[in-house]
Amino acid sequence: MGSITLTFAKEINESLQINDAVYYYNGTSTIKLGTCSAIGGDRLTLTCGIDDNAVRPTASNLILFSKDNLVNTSSIRGYYAEIELKNNSSSQVELFSVGSEVFESSK
Repeated sequence: MGSITLTFAKEINESLQINDAVYYYNGTSTIKLGTCSAIGGDRLTLTCGIDDNAVRPTASNLILFSKDNLVNTSSIRGYYAEIELKNNSSSQVELFSVGSEVFESSK
């Protein structure tokens, strides 16, 4: 298994992390390129593993990435959560709404 380094003209989305799955769209289908193994400090390059006989993306292909949904979840986990809201403004502000999602995960 080899690796491929992709270079971009603009910074890579800050959500991309090492071990995220990297894909490319060739105009008709989405193809998995590999797993991200490195991101350049300037966020203009990413390196990922790729099979030696895999078709490489071209400059015109759209590059995508996906998170591992077993590790990266968007909800709070546990039995309780404590949240502190602060107003860093020098003027008074009004809080319109605070929302949450709650579900029973175990008994």
